[in-house]
Amino acid sequence: MNDRFLRACRREAVDATPVWFMRQAGRYMSDYRALRQRYPLLEICRRPELAVAVSLQPVDLIEVDAAILFSDLLLPFTPMGLTFDFVKGEGPSIDNPIRCPADVDALRPFEPRQALGHVLETVRLLRKELEGRVPLIGFGGAPFTLASYAIEGGPSTSYARTKVFMYSEPQAWHRLCDRFASMMAEYLTAQIEAGVQAIQIFDSWAGALSRADYREFALPHTARIFSELATLGVPLIHFGVGTTAILADLTEAGGDVIGVDWRLPLDEAWAVIGEARGIQGNLDPALLLGPRERLFAAADDVLDRARGRVGHIFNLGHGVLPTTPLEHVQALARHVHGHRAVDGR
Repeated sequence: MNDRFLRACRREAVDATPVWFMRQAGRYMSDYRALRQRYPLLEICRRPELAVAVSLQPVDLIEVDAAILFSDLLLPFTPMGLTFDFVKGEGPSIDNPIRCPADVDALRPFEPRQALGHVLETVRLLRKELEGRVPLIGFGGAPFTLASYAIEGGPSTSYARTKVFMYSEPQAWHRLCDRFASMMAEYLTAQIEAGVQAIQIFDSWAGALSRADYREFALPHTARIFSELATLGVPLIHFGVGTTAILADLTEAGGDVIGVDWRLPLDEAWAVIGEARGIQGNLDPALLLGPRERLFAAADDVLDRARGRVGHIFNLGHGVLPTTPLEHVQALARHVHGHRAVDGR
């Protein structure tokens, strides 16, 4: 098996910088778009044979060093009692968002091995399909990001409702995040039991917080998940967007590898994170929409800033954009692999 990705997570020497892409399975791929014409997103997530097919698409077409489970961050909402669906062009929409402490207390506990058994079956099937090829990454959401979706009712630019709830109902906020942390630790443990070989925890919207707010309202709950997963023997990746101001705090919350976006040069971000951790990133995904010369030059800058140190996993600073040409993603992966071997010197 190609184990570059896992070796880099463990900060071991590799023959080339490993690369995978957030949202590497998705709307920029024609096969995925064809599938979406036949099935809604949630149905694909709930049918293991379809989720497996989508997860494998980039592995078959791009020189990626890891597959990531095709699923959705919000799938645990349904068994908790939060009904949602996807609105075209807008993203997820929650029918009954959390707006008061009573809504928090109404959330239902659930057993992920039963309620989300279809996800675990997807993992088991994927491991068989990926045998001898590349490792499989599982994932879940950090409590702040999950709480933001639950309170806002969907995506947001200001997170005003979330912050008002945090500030005005701190006890209910912490109960909410505690429930999300308990659920996510158990759900990710179940993913590991089913066969994923690494976990990425997305705190996609934590960059909306100040350092003080992150430390008070988010860090303790995220740290609990990392602490509970730490003994299970798989690498843990911690990723957020716009986290330059809280990067040291996010690192403190946990993770063997810290994912960073494009706003801070990779070497500067690694200096904050510390060389005892791996780093993942950090090309601006919009560069994949432009000319290849600029794309490759920007990729070289990321790789040069890593300076061949062990522990670097090449990725974007966020997900592949829907209008990205597949050929650019393919060319970028080949370019990264051809840059140079990584030997830790």
